[in-house]
Amino acid sequence: MLIIAGLGNPGSKYAGNRHNIGFMAVDAIHRRHGFSPWSKKFRAEIAEGEVGGEKVLLMKPQTFMNLSGESVGEAMRFYKLQPADLLAIYDELDLPQGKARLKTGGGHNGHNGIKSLDAHCGREYRRLRLGIGHPGIKEMVQNHVLGDFAKADKAWLEPLLDTLADNADMLVRNEDSQLMNKIALALGGKAEEEKPAKEKKDVEKKPASQSHIHQARNHNQPKLPATGPMADMLKKMFGKKGD
Repeated sequence: MLIIAGLGNPGSKYAGNRHNIGFMAVDAIHRRHGFSPWSKKFRAEIAEGEVGGEKVLLMKPQTFMNLSGESVGEAMRFYKLQPADLLAIYDELDLPQGKARLKTGGGHNGHNGIKSLDAHCGREYRRLRLGIGHPGIKEMVQNHVLGDFAKADKAWLEPLLDTLADNADMLVRNEDSQLMNKIALALGGKAEEEKPAKEKKDVEKKPASQSHIHQARNHNQPKLPATGPMADMLKKMFGKKGD
């Protein structure tokens, strides 16, 4: 079984918040696939179903964001699951709106929901970060995160959630790069291509190119005569003191 846990805060007061994009994502998956109705267990709203031929448990912890790990950890212990059997979906301030990134493990980057998951579920679980953008000023972060998406945000939010739901089987099959490309294309971007490791190394090792002036100074200096009247004159003009 794979647990897909969307992070957010419970209650209608928070339903439209940027911080609740994780709840929105699992709701979209729930609508698109044949899941059971939402029920309450593990201090969460849960729904069971299949995606891509695999059994999936959708979770929306109702403990509030900062205690998400208590709810998800309870479900993992009940089903005897490992961190690799968990996928968390949550908001990311440091990604532009509509961007998505998927990885296994990593730091919490100050996200309290992820801090809680790390503490109760281990750290080597998969993390799907959905960008909500940064307001640009630290003092505005809380209001931004706990503020509702604007009407204009629908232009990227709806295609993002629809593409994620349509291709949820890629999440189950660990087809991470293919899913990221689907999302990028759906939002009018280009498919992202990862450079091969060898190519990256070659770029890193390549010395920085010199300016044309520097190269000229190094390689195009004329040879000066070593002996004769001209050499004596140059020595008097440019020679060091004491020569």
